[in-house]
Amino acid sequence: MTDKAKQDRVLIFDTTLRDGEQSPGATMTHDEKLEIAALLDEMGVDIIEAGFPIASEGDFDAVTAIAKQTQNSVICGLARANFKDIDRCWEAVRHARRPRIHTFIGTSPLHRAIPNLDMDQMAERIHETVTHARNLCDNVQWSPMDATRTEHDYLCRVIEIAIKAGATTINIPDTVGYTAPRESADLIRMLIERVPGADEVVFATHCHNDLGMATANALAAVEAGARQIECTVNGLGERAGNTALEEVVMAMKVRNDIMPYRTGIDTTKIMNISRRVAAVSGFPVQYNKAIVGKNAFAHESGIHQDGMLKNAQTFEIMRPEDVGLSATNLVMGKHSGRAALRAKLKDLGYDLADNQLNDVFVRFKALADRKKEVYDDDLVALMTDSTANVAGDHLQVKFLRVICGTEAPQSADLTLTIDGVDHQVTATGDGPVDATFNAVKRLFPHDARLALYQVHAVTEGTDAQATVSVRLEEDGKIVTGQSADTDTVVASAKAYVSALNNLIVRREKTKPADEMKSVS
Repeated sequence: MTDKAKQDRVLIFDTTLRDGEQSPGATMTHDEKLEIAALLDEMGVDIIEAGFPIASEGDFDAVTAIAKQTQNSVICGLARANFKDIDRCWEAVRHARRPRIHTFIGTSPLHRAIPNLDMDQMAERIHETVTHARNLCDNVQWSPMDATRTEHDYLCRVIEIAIKAGATTINIPDTVGYTAPRESADLIRMLIERVPGADEVVFATHCHNDLGMATANALAAVEAGARQIECTVNGLGERAGNTALEEVVMAMKVRNDIMPYRTGIDTTKIMNISRRVAAVSGFPVQYNKAIVGKNAFAHESGIHQDGMLKNAQTFEIMRPEDVGLSATNLVMGKHSGRAALRAKLKDLGYDLADNQLNDVFVRFKALADRKKEVYDDDLVALMTDSTANVAGDHLQVKFLRVICGTEAPQSADLTLTIDGVDHQVTATGDGPVDATFNAVKRLFPHDARLALYQVHAVTEGTDAQATVSVRLEEDGKIVTGQSADTDTVVASAKAYVSALNNLIVRREKTKPADEMKSVS
């Protein structure tokens, strides 16, 4: 690769499986993490931050499995600035073809106060831990957490120490999403100019979206000399989230005239992985989300529609095909066969085996009998709902009938299968959903608090499917459940039970460091 090509190349560091999973309620199963990692690898992500190995046995196992299965991407694990974390991280990522250790410590005045270290003590800690990591792995990334609120002189000092200790990538996190684009660029530019050895490492940027400027801040940092962007699919992450992978990648592709940089990302995979991450995390993509939102390529106004009919470029700066949407649309309904369903699902990113297809086809036909037309979003919801009432779940909804109307109380007759045995109860409540949830709680008593109940219609019309998301909290554990059905109350019951099944799994897991905090 020529020097010019190296200067133009921007590495994509995806932390969906680490920072993204830190979103309250976005915990993914072991198999889901492996699936998302495989999709990231396939689409050309340069570095996958697979997790925080010391946080739990589950995280360690997932990072290890991802390291073993990944073919192309660098596999990175996160570690705090201590030998125990770094050793555990290396134990997980060493199986990768291209492993990386990412170690961090908070350097701003606020963060220095947490471990009660003065500037010199922290500098010594950085030297010792980065040196230890480099003795294990020749690819070491170091992050000064809350870098954008760290004194510039001290930031330059500790970055120089990290470089001399062997760090090959220096990541500059805007941990609280406070920075503006000009500040982001000025900071990177200042560090590259002032820090000895800066020309020998890659500078990276990790931007949070608290003020809605994560993408702008990341791109400004690239313009100033950063050559790695840390991001997540759909912008998932702590609080308001992170830089969204799809936004920075497509921004560089569409505006190559003012941002002459390139990535190795296959953009036609974007919509597929966006939908899968939304499904497994339980965080639906907002309709007006850039690039991947439902309305990103939708036009309702007459002026826009007329312009689109004459020339699509009038109101679209990219083609739907560029992000993996099909230019043609197979209309799905009750007369559609297995071949059409398989083709449509494959276009949406679901490549099913014959047995899986048969199961989905039965549920598709049942849905098609209740709807005039089954839209793409209906099929995505159908696939999301495939996790509800699966064999092996402790709890399954077998039968539900509700009585509701203007006269209270509303009631629910529920049969719940618990570990293979049917249990029936009738309960009342303030509305059909409340009655249903009360019935579930009578059959399966628990102390979990309902933290979120959210319903949104997948498509338009009175026959639209409702997707219901439920979030429960119990003793610091946060779990989510999701289900879709044309009957909102049935979807609610299945989502609530799905969350309880996830809670049961969480109860059974041993998590020695469950409350561990991570870098942002």
